[in-house]
Amino acid sequence: MSQAMLRKIIDYANRADPYPLYEELRRTPVFHDEDGPYVVSTYHEIQALLHDPRISSDPRNLTLSASDPLGQDEGDDSTLPPVFIRLDPPDHDRLRRITNRPFGPPHSPHRVHDMRGELGGIVSELIDGIVGAGSLERIDLVEQFSYPFPVTVICRLLGVPHEDEPRFHVWADTLAASLDPDPDVDPGTTSKVAADAQIELGMYLAGLIEERRKNPGEDMLSQLAAVDEEPDGSMSTLEIISTAALLLIAGHETTVNLITNGMLTLLRHPDVLRRLREDPQLSVPIVEELLRYEPPVQLLPRRSALADIEVGGVTIPKGATVSLILASGNRDPKRFENPDRFDPDR
Repeated sequence: MSQAMLRKIIDYANRADPYPLYEELRRTPVFHDEDGPYVVSTYHEIQALLHDPRISSDPRNLTLSASDPLGQDEGDDSTLPPVFIRLDPPDHDRLRRITNRPFGPPHSPHRVHDMRGELGGIVSELIDGIVGAGSLERIDLVEQFSYPFPVTVICRLLGVPHEDEPRFHVWADTLAASLDPDPDVDPGTTSKVAADAQIELGMYLAGLIEERRKNPGEDMLSQLAAVDEEPDGSMSTLEIISTAALLLIAGHETTVNLITNGMLTLLRHPDVLRRLREDPQLSVPIVEELLRYEPPVQLLPRRSALADIEVGGVTIPKGATVSLILASGNRDPKRFENPDRFDPDR
C-alpha cells in the first residue's frame, strides 16, 4: 500500500469503477503511510469512528500535511462561516436542531408530506421539458433532470422567488464543481470562480433573509430568521446564510449523484427495474440498497483525532488526519454477503 494507491482513488480515470481499488485497500483496514492521513476502509471500523466523539469534523482541529492526497475533496477556504456538518458538539447539535425545525416534529410535523404534490409537479415539468425537447431515443439525464430537480426543490424550500431560481442553478453548478475540480482546469481559476459565486450567493441570501424578517412567510428562511425563545435560540444572519448554502451545495450534489447512479444501476439490473414499475412500494428498499451499493458520498476526508484512538489494531495518534472511505465499507464482505451484488431484498 502506498500514497500512489490513495491517489488512484480520486483519479478521474477510476471514477467509473473504484471498487477494485477499495477491495485492495481493505486488505489494510487502517492504512497510514509516511506523513499522510490514516485511511479507514472497512465497515465496522468506519462505523466505530463515525460514532466516536474523539473524531472531529471541525477543520480548525486539522494539522494537514501536503502529502494528504484525499484532503482535496472538501474546501475550507470559504467566505462563509463553517457549516454545521463541519462543526463539533455543542455548536453542531444546536445548529442542526434549529435546521430540523422546518422539516419535522414538533415544529413542522407534516412539512415533507405536504410537499409531495409540489415535488410531483416539479418532476412533471422536467419530464414535459424533456419530451418537448425532441427525440426521446437519447436524453441527458444529468443535464435535463438530475441537476435541475434538487436545486428547484431547495429553492422552493428556502422560499426563493421563482424568477430568481435560474441564478441559484448557476451558483449551485459553480460551487458543486469546486468540490470536485476538473483536473484539466487551473485550480486557481476554479477557486476564484467559486469564491465569487459564494460572495454573490451570500449577498443575495442576506437580502432575502432581511426581507423575510420584515415579511415572514411559510418558507424555511422565514422560520430560520424568526426570533425563537427556545433554549437553542435563533440563528444569526451569517449562520442562516451558511446553512442555506450547505443545503444548496451539499444537498444538491448528493441528490444528483443518487438519482443518476441510481438510474444507471437500475438500467443495469432490468429485473429490479421491472419489479419497481410493477410495485412502486419497492422504492424504499431499492433506495436503501442504492445508498449502500453506489453511495453519493464516497468518502469523508479531513477528519482529525482529538485523542489517541485504537481501531482495527492500529493506534491513531492525537492530532492525526483521518479519512473514512464510506463506499469501501459498504462493499465490505465482513458486513455484507456478496457485497458487489445489487440486491434490494438483502
